[in-house]
Amino acid sequence: MLFTFTPAIQAGIDAGKYLQVFTSSGVPIGMARDAATGQFVSHAIGMMNNGAALNPLVAIPQMAMSAGQMHQMNQGFQAVQASLGVLQATTAVIGVGTVAGVALSAVNLWQTLKLRQDVKQLKLDVRDGFIDLKKALKDQGTEIIQHIDEVAQDIKFEQHHLVLIQAYGRFLEATKLMKTAMSCQDKSIRNADLANARQMLSEALGDYNNSHLLSETCAAGQLRRHECAWAIEQTIALSYQQQNELTAVSDRLSHLQDKIRQDALSVVDCCETEDELDFLFPELTRIHDHDLLVLETWQNQVYWKRSLPSSEVKLLQSADFSNSEATTTPEVSLDSNVLAEPPEQLLYEELEQKSHFGSLLNQLQFMIKPELRREQEAYITQQAAIAGYKSLVPDNLEKASNLAVANLYWYFQVRDESEEE
Repeated sequence: MLFTFTPAIQAGIDAGKYLQVFTSSGVPIGMARDAATGQFVSHAIGMMNNGAALNPLVAIPQMAMSAGQMHQMNQGFQAVQASLGVLQATTAVIGVGTVAGVALSAVNLWQTLKLRQDVKQLKLDVRDGFIDLKKALKDQGTEIIQHIDEVAQDIKFEQHHLVLIQAYGRFLEATKLMKTAMSCQDKSIRNADLANARQMLSEALGDYNNSHLLSETCAAGQLRRHECAWAIEQTIALSYQQQNELTAVSDRLSHLQDKIRQDALSVVDCCETEDELDFLFPELTRIHDHDLLVLETWQNQVYWKRSLPSSEVKLLQSADFSNSEATTTPEVSLDSNVLAEPPEQLLYEELEQKSHFGSLLNQLQFMIKPELRREQEAYITQQAAIAGYKSLVPDNLEKASNLAVANLYWYFQVRDESEEE
């Protein structure tokens, strides 16, 4: 994973004028400093992984890089509001209970990224935490519009809808209070306002995590609600960072990363149809490859700040990034490539040709929690020994892809069932 800087800062790094900042263990944390004076001069403006810009679905990259600056904080709040509006709105297509494949395809990963871009470019308005999906999806045919109307008339969905509107309202009021708090000179007032904001966020979180509402919807609907909750969790972590309570920030981020993995696995366990899998696989892959990486980067920054000696802390506190060369170039848009089909979708289409439903579910589980591979690897090794396949030994299986392990597992499962019959 690499950080990108503005051209002016990158040119300085290339010339040796500036240096990237690393932790004591050699992990980059997305900052640059003056090679001669040691003064911190710039935050990174983006992150790259395997040659592609990170464009997370839920996580907030600007927050991870520069949560202490008011400008970055406001940008982060706007990004969360845009994401929540889009994610919540898509529940008006998904509805409650089972859902048709045509509806899921209308709000899949690619469509969701496009909708979020439209909100950021003010082509769509977020009202009460929702966008007008009939307007947003008008080009996708009358079947989708009819489905949206049918969902809107469902009494159970109306109950869900009201809860989500309430949750978003609490989130909005909390972020407004956080902005006000950061403008207060009196520390006691600022801390009190941030504490009140956290209370509102916790109440909103309770609505999104409502187990009764989650149980009434399909795997796709559950994922959408979890995604909203993850965004709220990040905002709570940010509130602690505004108070420089780095231990609390670290705890929240660690908890959030664990929760994302647990929630993702529970969603996979609830997946019952190929239509749902078509929806879930690319989206969970994006969350794994982008969102979790952004959160890990944020946590690395927190670890780094906690380890700084007092002299370095003073340098960091005295840095004036607003006057640095980082402001001489417009910010990089992380959504600039949303018109192209996401690589996660292309990967899934490739895997789909080589696997089947059960194997693909296993591959998702392995990606989210690699330890789950071990049991299947042990089963493959046992069955391979019985069948005389000498190459399928633990050392070789450890090097194999998730695709290979999952397919081998199902090969032996089917073989065993045939022999028993």
